[in-house]
Amino acid sequence: MMESGVPYCSTCGEPVGFLSGAEEKEVFVACHGCGYPLCKACLEDEIRDGRTSCLRCDEPYRHVLDKVHEDPDDVGETAPIEDHTSMHQGNRFHARSTSSFSAVGSEILSESGNPVWKDRVQSWKEKKKSTKKAPKKAEKAEIPVEQQQFDEKELTDAWEPLSRVIPISKNKLTPYRAIIILRLIILGLFFHYRITNPVDSAYGLWLTSIICEIWFAFSWVLDQFPKWCPINREAYIDRLAARYERDGDGSALAAVDFFVSTVDPLKEPPLITANTVLSILSVDYPVDKVSCYVSDDGAAMLTFEALAETAEFATKWVPFCKKFSIEPRAPEFYFSQKIDYLKDKVQPSFVKERRAMKRDYEEYKVRINALVAKAQKTPEEGWIMQDGTPWPGNNTRDHPGMIQVFLGQTGAHDIDGNELPRLVYVSREKRPGYPHHKKAGAMNALVRVSAILTNAPFILNLDCDHYVNNSKAVREGMCFLMDPDVGKDVCYVQFPQRFDGIDKSDRYANRNIVFFDVNMKGLDGIQGPVYVGTGCMFNRQALYGYGPPSLPALPKSSFCSWCCGCCCCCSGPKEEKKSENEIYRESRREDLNAAIFNLHEISNYDEYERSMLISKMSFEKTFGLSSVFIESTLMDNGGVPESANPSTLIKEAIHVISCGYEEKTEWGKEIGWIYGSVTEDILSGFKMHCRGWRSIYCMPTRPAFKGSAPINLSDRLHQVLRWALGSVEIFLSRHCPLWYGYGGGRLKWLQRLAYINTIVYPFTSLPLIAYCSLPAICLLTGKFIIPTLSNIASVYFLGLFLSIIVTSVLELRWSGIGIEDWWRNEQFWVIGGVSAHLFAVFQGILKMIAGLDTNFTVTAKAADDGEFGELYVFKWTTVLTPPTTILVLNLVGVVAGFSDALNSGYEAWGPLFGKVFFSMWVIMHLYPFLKGLMGRQNRTPTIVILWSVLLASVFSLLWVKIDPFISNTEGQESKGCLDFDC
Repeated sequence: MMESGVPYCSTCGEPVGFLSGAEEKEVFVACHGCGYPLCKACLEDEIRDGRTSCLRCDEPYRHVLDKVHEDPDDVGETAPIEDHTSMHQGNRFHARSTSSFSAVGSEILSESGNPVWKDRVQSWKEKKKSTKKAPKKAEKAEIPVEQQQFDEKELTDAWEPLSRVIPISKNKLTPYRAIIILRLIILGLFFHYRITNPVDSAYGLWLTSIICEIWFAFSWVLDQFPKWCPINREAYIDRLAARYERDGDGSALAAVDFFVSTVDPLKEPPLITANTVLSILSVDYPVDKVSCYVSDDGAAMLTFEALAETAEFATKWVPFCKKFSIEPRAPEFYFSQKIDYLKDKVQPSFVKERRAMKRDYEEYKVRINALVAKAQKTPEEGWIMQDGTPWPGNNTRDHPGMIQVFLGQTGAHDIDGNELPRLVYVSREKRPGYPHHKKAGAMNALVRVSAILTNAPFILNLDCDHYVNNSKAVREGMCFLMDPDVGKDVCYVQFPQRFDGIDKSDRYANRNIVFFDVNMKGLDGIQGPVYVGTGCMFNRQALYGYGPPSLPALPKSSFCSWCCGCCCCCSGPKEEKKSENEIYRESRREDLNAAIFNLHEISNYDEYERSMLISKMSFEKTFGLSSVFIESTLMDNGGVPESANPSTLIKEAIHVISCGYEEKTEWGKEIGWIYGSVTEDILSGFKMHCRGWRSIYCMPTRPAFKGSAPINLSDRLHQVLRWALGSVEIFLSRHCPLWYGYGGGRLKWLQRLAYINTIVYPFTSLPLIAYCSLPAICLLTGKFIIPTLSNIASVYFLGLFLSIIVTSVLELRWSGIGIEDWWRNEQFWVIGGVSAHLFAVFQGILKMIAGLDTNFTVTAKAADDGEFGELYVFKWTTVLTPPTTILVLNLVGVVAGFSDALNSGYEAWGPLFGKVFFSMWVIMHLYPFLKGLMGRQNRTPTIVILWSVLLASVFSLLWVKIDPFISNTEGQESKGCLDFDC
């Protein structure tokens, strides 16, 4: 590390160095008049450009001009930087060398106290003043006008903000808000009429409908008001480059650790994971700032060997991507694009090199496929590695931790001899009797390993099937995280999820357009979007449970008072009257969500007080028994700790992924990914927002990441079931937003409403399935839930329907989504509500209360060939039964209703219209579900038909038995007419 006391150059940010001619090390000083810090290189540039006077005091640089001309090689000689990253190359384990500074959050300060990039702009402004005072000899060295204009524009861009908020136009937002308020008023009048006008002849049906409608109104409020102030954002990556990547100065961009998690290579194809890794390794970002960690939670030798093949192929793929700036940089998806790949390509060698690269990739695919075919059958003696030793992960539930570094600074280079980003394989230790917490536990293991080896200040996590579609996506995120005005309180930047391979009509709303393009924009205007599990850039300090820098810091006097309190504890309890400021500060800090404390609290202490405070805070009880890792958590700008011994880094990394490391610590409780739910993403983001952090929603023009989604009905419902189950688990846990996180008052109320909506929406399935059954019951019984409408009642109903329509239209207007996407979302809200959400509620209750874990397995059938063939795959699963039953009931009800109207005469057609309209509303929403049942060849599994017909028949016969179509008096009269003499 650079020796202390050496100032940084005000122009480039590098240490100014020492004069080698002196007996003792003497700091190089450009101006002895004011001590303005300037290194040799920048001084020579100033002299070359004709500026021989100090920018601060306007004194000439004559004190050092003679030294520069006499011994130009000695001036500015810098002290050697100690390299803590050299490791045994034979083991291929190494750590990335860390920069002596990192411009993140708190930027490099010059002697004047300003960030370096601001001093650059300030010095440019002072140039105009200094040119008038410069000697006449310098007038000959004039800078070309074009160069001056370019430098002026570049420095001006560096001064500009890196991002901006684009508010929605008032012409679009004001009517939208007005109709929401109007809809609330109409809802109040509607419920007043419905409650005060019961239907005596169908009181049970009427009461059921009232309860359902009240719940739907409550659910609408939870969903609607978080969209009250939506915003858009724009990032300026050119300004980011102008500020942190000046030509010749090196890159001051912050480092990023990428996390990719996978479990079973037979269910998650290694080729898909490999494409994700290749797209990460070839991102448009400085290679020494990128590290990719792949978590293999299944300890599969197939994944390990596939990653080794991927590392070898990356030596060819990465330089090809960067040379020709291709998009996307996942080879499988790049070569399968149906576009003109020659567009914007001007290099004559592109076609030849592309053909060669495609051939190399096909050969690489064959090697991966061979590995997959070999792994289909596990040998009885287990897998054997190439050196003849058994694979440590032969027992997936009992194996040691494994770490292998494939690429990096001291590893393989690409075919052009350039350094490649680091690629690390990680498989955490697993032993019987130790909980592993599935994906959340794997992510926490990656957090600790990466902190030991690279400790980048930012983390970007991706699912194994989500590749980098936009190579500049990292820069887009950095425009928010590295902006000193915006990024200091940002815990993560969430990107929208986009998907490949979905049918054009998006039958089952796989794209989730309404959620990602409407709801998330609304949350961005409050405290930020929720974390959705992938495509998210984290501030590492937020994962450690620290609060944002804007929180009030604990003053030094409180530390002294604590010490005095400890020393005087024997003198007996003594209460002191607290001031209003102290009471306010304690109320702000008395929060269950603040795992440790604000990181910046300890900056006011000297080394002794700091060590005592750290000991008092019980870091080991929080983070675990690893001194290297604990020290890394205190480095808010990242980098490997100075005390780290490079020869023991891998051993320390193995230690922090041991199965017992998290015991009696706060991992999974207050820090890292939070345990207790299968949707650990929602829970982890909620905890960060409760601590006072905010998040950012970044939507680049070109989608940042793309993934795959299940497009057939059964797999889609199974996916929704898992999401809903996680929400139910959070609802039944101590982290429920209804009662958690009120201590500090840091979670905004609209943000809390949004989180409440994310955990209560599965319970909407109960009133929804009852409400969808009411039309069929009304048609079969001849009763209705609404009495004869008066004129005022007709106005209420008409106003409610119109307000619903107008709200949706205005929402489409400001969000820019299409009406088809909105309608698909409405349809799948009903489909998922009466199927997957219903099962999630019961499964969650059984799991959390009774301890029963019920799994609904899916059995696959053969798929049809052709494009989107998977769309027509039908797999039997239990969740299909309720919606099928509701669909059959409503179809039977419509037939029965028309039959009854035909037999009853003209007066029966009026009441029939309302009932049929109600029933057709249900059928239209379930229409995609019906198409999924029928498949491409209109074939439905026999078991579905049998169960549905059986339940519909039993339900219909039960109603006929309890409440027959004819009244009792009519039955008695007809019974008396059975005699022939009547």
